[in-house]
Amino acid sequence: MIATETAVRTLKFYTNGNWEEAHGRALHPIANPATGQVIAQVPYATSEDVDRTARAAHAAFLKWREVPVVERVQVFYRYKDLLEKHAGEIARILSAENGKTVDDAAGSVRRAIQMVEVACGMPSLMMGQSLENVSKGIDCQTIRQPLGVCAGITPFNFPAMVPMWMFPFAIACGNSFILKPSEKVPLTPTRTAELLHDAGLPAGVYNLLHGAREAVDALLAHPLVRAISFVGSSPVAKYVYQTAAAHGKRVQALGGAKNHLVAMPDANVEKSVEAIMGSAFGAAGERCLAGSVLVAVGDSAPLLDALLDKVRGLRIGDGAAAGTEMGPLVTAERRARVLGYIEKGVAEGAQLLVDGRERMHAGEGGYFLGPTVFDGVAPGMTIAREEIFGPVLSVIHVKDLEEAIHLVNQSAFGNTTSIFTSNGKAAREYASRVEVGMVGVNVGVAAPMAFFPFSGWKNSFYGDLHAHGRDAIAFYTEQKVVMSRWF
Repeated sequence: MIATETAVRTLKFYTNGNWEEAHGRALHPIANPATGQVIAQVPYATSEDVDRTARAAHAAFLKWREVPVVERVQVFYRYKDLLEKHAGEIARILSAENGKTVDDAAGSVRRAIQMVEVACGMPSLMMGQSLENVSKGIDCQTIRQPLGVCAGITPFNFPAMVPMWMFPFAIACGNSFILKPSEKVPLTPTRTAELLHDAGLPAGVYNLLHGAREAVDALLAHPLVRAISFVGSSPVAKYVYQTAAAHGKRVQALGGAKNHLVAMPDANVEKSVEAIMGSAFGAAGERCLAGSVLVAVGDSAPLLDALLDKVRGLRIGDGAAAGTEMGPLVTAERRARVLGYIEKGVAEGAQLLVDGRERMHAGEGGYFLGPTVFDGVAPGMTIAREEIFGPVLSVIHVKDLEEAIHLVNQSAFGNTTSIFTSNGKAAREYASRVEVGMVGVNVGVAAPMAFFPFSGWKNSFYGDLHAHGRDAIAFYTEQKVVMSRWF
């Protein structure tokens, strides 16, 4: 059940099939971003908690790996059914602790369920290859076997979806799993863990620990943890990758982004503006696929005029309220950080067309900030280079597609990009030459479905095998080659 403004819930760890009380632990408050009121309090795990949980997860793995894959996935069929039945409830919990609109939250819950759907296909996805008579009388086959204990460290912006990029695939492959979600949004992963318990997963196969740096470092170093999946900022992703890899672990660490939206002069204005609005200001810009730089190619006046009208009319408010189009930022600290970028943009000479600071009081006590648009942004400005992770859009003008491609390719990030055009040749050239892992053509948020990989490049990803899709099966398994001859 969701905590209310008048009932402050104390959260628990879920370890070895049990919910543990937080006796004697310091508790950290969780506030509703729309009101600033505390709705929950959460304990933080210590390195001792991680060690105890990892040992329990390893013991559970030794049994779980022996369960046939066709039986393992039956848990996820039941889990998917429970998630479907409780999807609206999960979306409301998510909105209350994260701030995004309920509709936006519901969309991310739908994506989470799609991950579970794909994991249900593990009997086919884990299949190896075979070849008869690779040499006279010798046959060869490959098989995939689970690693052991895997861990996920996930961010505040998608507390339902991003964990399910990880644990359904890992567990269906035969591993056990420890999730350490963002300490800012513990309610959503708690509810989804409750449903996984109800689905009948054996004790210890899935575990939930709340916490901060101490818990993360303990997971990165623990000898029983074989693989680490991470989503967060690029500096932390690099740290997680280097630290875990130094301890001999397999790592996929998804980092930050600076995503460019390229608008060609022949783009459909109405549909392009709608997509740009969703990309730049959906989830208050707090997502690694948010478009934060609009690259206007040639004559862009009609598109910019239409865009500014939409931005000024965007309805800001509590994400749980009907009609709200953009909710608050997740914490006061995050809003302060985004405000610093706005101030830096002004100081560096960018033209402030829409000032989101004028709408900071959209809700009493909440962490609100209106959508912000800068024009006349130079590629070397801070707001054009660094990830802001908030509702700030910078407009850079270029003369042609060649200059746009060059601009995008100069970025240190390579998560996603989109082009808006009616010209198939331009779209094809852009998709081919741009040095970015995920490309949208007339799509504002090029988020791949569960059966494709989330394929960031450059400083947006550290590792070799990406999240979900077939990469996930390769990441969460070891491949073994068996050659056999019978006499």
